[in-house]
Amino acid sequence: MMEIFLENVVEKISLFFVVYMIIYTTYLFITVFYGAIQLHTQDRMIRYNNELKHEYYIPISVLVPAYNEEVTIVDSIRSLLNLQYKLYELVIVDDGSKDATSKVLIEYFHLIRTRKPIHERIPTAKVKEVYEGQMKNIKITLVIKENGGKGDALNAGVNISRYPYVVAIDADSLLQGDSLERIIQPVMRDERIIAVGGMIRISQTVHMDQGKVIDYRLPWNPIVGMQVVEYDRSFLASRILLDQFNANLIISGAFGLFRKDVLMAVGGYSIDTLGEDMELVMKINAYCINNQRQCRIAYEPKAICWSQSPSSLKDVMKQRKRWYLGLYQSLSKYKELANPFKAGFSRSFSYYYYLFFELWSPYIEVLGILNIILAWQLNLLFVPFMIRLLLIYTGYNILLSMTAFLQRVYSQGIKLHGSDILKALLMVTLETALYRYILSFVRATAFIGYKKKKNVWGEIQRKKQNYT
Repeated sequence: MMEIFLENVVEKISLFFVVYMIIYTTYLFITVFYGAIQLHTQDRMIRYNNELKHEYYIPISVLVPAYNEEVTIVDSIRSLLNLQYKLYELVIVDDGSKDATSKVLIEYFHLIRTRKPIHERIPTAKVKEVYEGQMKNIKITLVIKENGGKGDALNAGVNISRYPYVVAIDADSLLQGDSLERIIQPVMRDERIIAVGGMIRISQTVHMDQGKVIDYRLPWNPIVGMQVVEYDRSFLASRILLDQFNANLIISGAFGLFRKDVLMAVGGYSIDTLGEDMELVMKINAYCINNQRQCRIAYEPKAICWSQSPSSLKDVMKQRKRWYLGLYQSLSKYKELANPFKAGFSRSFSYYYYLFFELWSPYIEVLGILNIILAWQLNLLFVPFMIRLLLIYTGYNILLSMTAFLQRVYSQGIKLHGSDILKALLMVTLETALYRYILSFVRATAFIGYKKKKNVWGEIQRKKQNYT
């Protein structure tokens, strides 16, 4: 009797797992190829000079929160001084760094201490000093404050910023010369847009000069290489499609544009979450719903930010654990987005996608593994079929990842070296067959020792940027 019961359990779990896998792979297929088609269409418009151009510029404040970033901070700020945009300022916030982050900035950019008062519209940890300077007619402001976490640092930057739109980037990021011009274009096309996310790519692959990509090389380091193909697939999949239906619930903290008055209205970035960027966008969506405002969150894949990725497996695991717990906190906090009658079908669809295929996926995978073990014990496992299914699934994901990688390279006009194709195939295979299962393990065990830490920065070891 027990054996029959267990056989029924195995059968039902197997059916659920197959249906789950079919839905997920079909969604990936649709989003990756839809994204590729959209990027190809945009590329043709640019080549035929049929894109939207404006003779005026919306002023933008670029916020750069920093914590122990002395290795990369000067190159990052230098890259920001070469943006092809007429009116913007740089606001760097040193959130109580223990290294020489502020010192190298003050010395390199000849910043001078000022007594400028700050209107603290969003409460933050104490600001100790403010320095100002100017280079290439661009104002540079350095805020030195007590440690309060990344969200608190960004709030301090919002308080001192002068312009109606703010761009938040990571301190290890390099922006391409046209990034600001690209990320503001959705706002110029549609006044309902209050936030725009940009495309994130791995900076260890690129050599930049004056905001332009000079050379592109896929690294041999498998940890970095696997993140390259992972980023290209994840930023091509979902976000371009969801953008068409106003269903983007996440903007990467490495590069995002926001209307400052909306940031003020929602109370700025949260300081009690591990994913302040995810939490902010969901909070903005909830704010628009609750106040019946016609707001849109856009995604602009042509606005490109090159961000330094972790180069060791240990740092990747720490980063992904933080991202996963941040996603859990955000989805738990804004459950109203799950109600299609209140939030709308598109937002609810996006909420359930992140719930089922991001938050719950590691546990579903563990359930699948346990089911395989149980089926083997009951002599219900047809090994040849399982191996074929696994090979088909792996090959399918390799195809999607290579499509995303090549499309990103093509759309940017990057010249690939011959060895890069071979490296890409190797990295895609490793990422599909090994790396993603390691990340699933990290996410599945993320709640071990879990507790909320409001002032903890996600630190990784930094290396000198390829910037001249």
